Amino acid sequence: MSSLVVLAVGKIKEPGLRDAIDEYAKRVARHFPVSEVEVKDAEETPLFAALEKKLPASSHVVALDAKGRPLTSEAFARWLGARTSQGKGNVTFVIGGAEGLPRALLERADETLSLSAMTFPHRLARLVLMEQLYRAVTILRGEPYARV
Repeated sequence: MSSLVVLAVGKIKEPGLRDAIDEYAKRVARHFPVSEVEVKDAEETPLFAALEKKLPASSHVVALDAKGRPLTSEAFARWLGARTSQGKGNVTFVIGGAEGLPRALLERADETLSLSAMTFPHRLARLVLMEQLYRAVTILRGEPYARV
């Protein structure tokens, strides 16, 4: 079965935000195993090494960056459905810290997507990603949550 990994720089310390992320993760997990992996923020080279060390061996690596390819929620759902049903099947989303992702990680990623043309703090990006993963699952399953 395909799995989803959110590999993120930094920890979520705010209880309300942590609760919201956990709630969406629990909803996503009804359909796909999903996990979060956190690494401590650092300078570019050590940060790249820490992120690369945590990347699952056989996973489609998606760097999240404001300059990445934007998708609507519906297009993201189709994209996720395709990625989880073919090829590696496992998808890892990588979220940077205050300075974004190291250039080497952006180059190493299989593709780069954008959550928005706006820049979000890593904590908020993680919440938006988890909500969009849940929305994508509901779109793929034809469930009512995804109504726009």
